[in-house]
Amino acid sequence: MATVKDFSFEERLSSVLALQKIDSKIDEIKTLKGELPMEVKDLEDEIEGLQTRINNIDAEIANIEAFIENKSNAKKEAQALIKKYEKQQDNVKNNREFEAINKEMEMQELEVKLNEKHIKDATFELKDRTNARIRTEEKIKDVEEALTIKRKELEKISVETEKEEAVLAQKSAEAKEKVEARLLSAYERIRGSYRNGLAVVPIVRDSCGGCFNVIPPQRQSEIRQHKKIIVCEHCGRILVDSDLNDKVTIK
Repeated sequence: MATVKDFSFEERLSSVLALQKIDSKIDEIKTLKGELPMEVKDLEDEIEGLQTRINNIDAEIANIEAFIENKSNAKKEAQALIKKYEKQQDNVKNNREFEAINKEMEMQELEVKLNEKHIKDATFELKDRTNARIRTEEKIKDVEEALTIKRKELEKISVETEKEEAVLAQKSAEAKEKVEARLLSAYERIRGSYRNGLAVVPIVRDSCGGCFNVIPPQRQSEIRQHKKIIVCEHCGRILVDSDLNDKVTIK
């Protein structure tokens, strides 16, 4: 039985290309799943932030209501004093007492007007904060609906891909056993260098399928001959011709 080192360069390229296609499929699944959990987490964080906003608004509303109650009581006290001073005016003994009581009444009337202004302004602010709370509640409802949809999508994808991912992981492990040790080491090193995980790429429209730099015709001819492992001079990825790329498929 042939060992890895007995394989031709075409067979070695085919084996590492097959591994790349399997790993790329796993990457696709992880990317698909990877975006949804982030979206779910973002929506959960948004809801938490909105709930914090509601809590803050509730605290503001409570403070405003307490302020209104305080000013209402102050207004009542001032009105009660005015009535008291009105009665005292009937029993004054001289102009000096009358003027003093009259001055006190004027001060309490000003106090009534000032408290009424404070109550009016606070009532307007209370209405504004109440409307803000309603808008925030509506926003939470919208985000919760979006979150429910995203959670269902994630659950569906997880269920659908769990089996496929397990099968691909097994295939990847088996494919690695068929790749020459030094080539596998180079593959894993290159793959780890790029976010898209592409270490083996085909020539696409006379260019590297990884960095898209043009591959000279002579270099392309050498790649098609499958007589050695050739890497892109610009990005270091392993290059294969389009025919071999099309030939190697993943079942």
